[in-house]
Amino acid sequence: MTIKLKCLSHTPLRGLNDPGADVVAEVDAALAKARAEVEAFDPELIVIFAPDHYNGLFYDLMPPFVIATAAESVADYQTLPGPLSIPRELALDMARFILDSDVDIALSHRLQVDHGCTQTLEELTGSLTRYPVIPIIINSVAPPFAPYRRIRRLGEAVGRFAATLNKRVLILGTGGLSHEPPVPLLSDAPEEIANFLIAGRNPTPEARAARQARTIAAGQIYGTADCPLTPLNTDWDLTFIDLLVQGRLDEVDDFRVEEISRAAGRSTHEIRTWVAAFAALAATGAYRARQDYYRPINEWIAGYGVVSAEQR
Repeated sequence: MTIKLKCLSHTPLRGLNDPGADVVAEVDAALAKARAEVEAFDPELIVIFAPDHYNGLFYDLMPPFVIATAAESVADYQTLPGPLSIPRELALDMARFILDSDVDIALSHRLQVDHGCTQTLEELTGSLTRYPVIPIIINSVAPPFAPYRRIRRLGEAVGRFAATLNKRVLILGTGGLSHEPPVPLLSDAPEEIANFLIAGRNPTPEARAARQARTIAAGQIYGTADCPLTPLNTDWDLTFIDLLVQGRLDEVDDFRVEEISRAAGRSTHEIRTWVAAFAALAATGAYRARQDYYRPINEWIAGYGVVSAEQR
């Protein structure tokens, strides 16, 4: 059993509203290095903690956590279409183990996943099917949220399960960092928006294109005086990364949702996927970690980071 970890920001605006060529080249180099390390590790299983952005999960039934035995990409924002390569019986075994660990998790035998899951798989493996993968979706955009201590316990249960496997396991977390794209809230939403947030699956191509256009427009003014959204917060991002690198995971139990939203943006809660990934690794023993890349990128509405870790 060998476990390694990669946590990456993702952004739907990559390739659609890019910063300068020098910044794109920096990110490309960081991703190429990460992908080469994944290929050298040659994982026998990938566990990816990812958010959803009202593409697969809606308020008609919004679980805090869901594990999939089968999943299909919705192919939003230029991501690949098609199914993920999920080992069904192993995913079921993991679900049972998590439940036996007193962590409640929902189960899906037909999940739709969006760029929050698929972009990182593509960037690190070039495909949705190159390696067996088990996706675990953590609600990160649809309040109310589970407290951060529950995220840590979920990750620990996954890590203990991974430790029972005689496999090379790559754990991925994807999302954040400081981050506030124009994602609507259900509270006080107009009826049309509320209906979408409650049951908006399988939108028409026109509706998806309109949604994408709104996000691109937000990226074009993000970080300026014309943008009402919470700006990126480099200090917050680097402090959070340092907490993970130093192994101070118990401190996330004190994280408060509203404080994070005010300081770094409402979608910063995608860092829940990073917390779960690091908790999974920590459950297998001591680890060493490093910050591979960080830059605040307004055009992508993201504090963009890459962090790696492995067992000592």
